[in-house]
Amino acid sequence: MSFAYVGCRTTRERNARGKGLKVYRVNHKTLEWQEIQLIENIENPSYQCFDRSGSFLYTVHGDQNLVSAYRVDKETGRLEFLNSVSAGGKNPVFITVDQTNRYCFVATLQGGKVATLQRNSDGSLSGPIHEAAVPGNSETELSLPHQCILDQSGSFLFAPAQGRTTGFGQTDVFRVGEDGSLSLTCQLASRTLDEPRHVAVHPNNRYVYQVNEKGNNVTFSYFDEQTGTLEPKQSLSSLPDTYTGEGQASEIIIHPNQRFLYCSNRIHDSIAVYSIDPFTGYLRGVGFTETLGQTPRFITMDPSGELLYVANEDSDTIVAFRIDPQTGIPRYAGKTIPTESPVCILFSE
Repeated sequence: MSFAYVGCRTTRERNARGKGLKVYRVNHKTLEWQEIQLIENIENPSYQCFDRSGSFLYTVHGDQNLVSAYRVDKETGRLEFLNSVSAGGKNPVFITVDQTNRYCFVATLQGGKVATLQRNSDGSLSGPIHEAAVPGNSETELSLPHQCILDQSGSFLFAPAQGRTTGFGQTDVFRVGEDGSLSLTCQLASRTLDEPRHVAVHPNNRYVYQVNEKGNNVTFSYFDEQTGTLEPKQSLSSLPDTYTGEGQASEIIIHPNQRFLYCSNRIHDSIAVYSIDPFTGYLRGVGFTETLGQTPRFITMDPSGELLYVANEDSDTIVAFRIDPQTGIPRYAGKTIPTESPVCILFSE
């Protein structure tokens, strides 16, 4: 038994039908999801994270300039609002807590920066205390970071950024200072128009996998945790060879057994499956699974790694898939959870 926290888009500008931040009691064995709380009247609660103790939950508000903090009741799973603060820029899209549990890092897409927010003793947040901008085409333009995720040591922060019309597609690596400040150690340019979106860091901290939204591919790089630099090694398509239509790759995750990598594709509405060579980190395409819904913006796994859940934003569903332990291929588990415009699922441990 665990709890699931589902962020849902809510605004008309996003063509959304979501009602807010939902809390479910989940039994992964029976695939039963019971809604136990709905936090309404908040705009676009989307990506979320826990603090290091699991006692507090933080959510960004997409298209706004806000991050909110909640206290988690570990017995009931319910949330209690603490405060909302500036995210440091427009459209925060990702949030994570540092290794010391003192700071939150927030990537703001149109803000063009990664901001450091301080955690207070009661779990609430301060406003930004440090900001690291991602330069663009000119002094007045910025690149657009879509994520800020720590390496396994907590010493470095990866920030894949998109160029769109104002900047450059690139992945920046920052060294994390004791005061939460960020200093650039690497700037890895992507192929033109690839538009890096998210990265997944292997538990060995050596292999880093980046999904490129418009390039519809995955880039594998070696990471040097001494220097904080990336060295690209491989690029594989996230779409089938026989598919010639459009695509928008979105999320990327590594299976807890470290044998498989998963990437979701919007428009094509599929999950790409790769096997990971344990000795080299190189990828091999295994196959594709239909998501049984439209616009799989987000995917995640249950704590055991037996189930993969897909948030189909435009079909208003979360779909459960059971992972074949031998091939890694997800197969429909017979459970679809209706919920409006889901864009993030966070499970309690």
